[in-house]
This record gives sequence, C-alpha cells and structure tokens, in this order.
Amino acid sequence: MDEEGHVFLIDRIKDLILCGGYNVYPRVIEDAILLHPSVSEVTVIGIPDEYRGQSPKAFVKLSEGASLTGGELCKFLEDKLSRIEIPREVEFRDDLPKTMIGKLSKKELANEKKA
Repeated sequence: MDEEGHVFLIDRIKDLILCGGYNVYPRVIEDAILLHPSVSEVTVIGIPDEYRGQSPKAFVKLSEGASLTGGELCKFLEDKLSRIEIPREVEFRDDLPKTMIGKLSKKELANEKKA
C-alpha cells in the first residue's frame, strides 16, 4: 500500500505461499535472490512443510562460470528477507522451464514435485 492508500498486488494470488499463517510472496523472494551477482534466473514455489503448511523453495540458474551454494545464498538473504521468507530449499539447475512466451514456469516445477 502506498502513502495514498492505494493497494498494489505484487504477485498472483495462486502463487501465494501460505507459510505458518503468513502470506509469503514468491516475487519478493525472487527479487531478493536476483540481487546476488552469481544468479542469472530464479523462480520460487511453495512446497509442503509438515510444520508450516508450506515453505518456499527456490530454483536457481547461475550466471555462466559462477558458483554458489544454497547455504551461501541463504546467508546473503538474511538481511533482505524475513526468516519465514528465506527458502527452506534451494535447487540449482542448468536451465529453468519456461512457458511458450518465455516466462519462467512455476507450474511445471510444481508438477514435477507432485510426480
């Protein structure tokens, strides 16, 4: 919400991650992860979590020649995100699935996890 009271949606409601009673927006996490110089692309989805209901999982494509661990990335995010927004899991991939128009496909990654 801005200072004039206008509300702006920053993510699709269906992408919302319900984590321990809190609304976690994948877009906020993705924007923070993209601040890391080693990250080329990222997408975040919610995965089942016995304690919280859902937790964020990040799928990351690194820039060519870059190296990064999940622990290093989470440490980088500590001052950018709340504890509940920091991904519980980070998976590095050479390529991330995209839709026909070239947008990153959360749906495809979510379907992978169900299979």
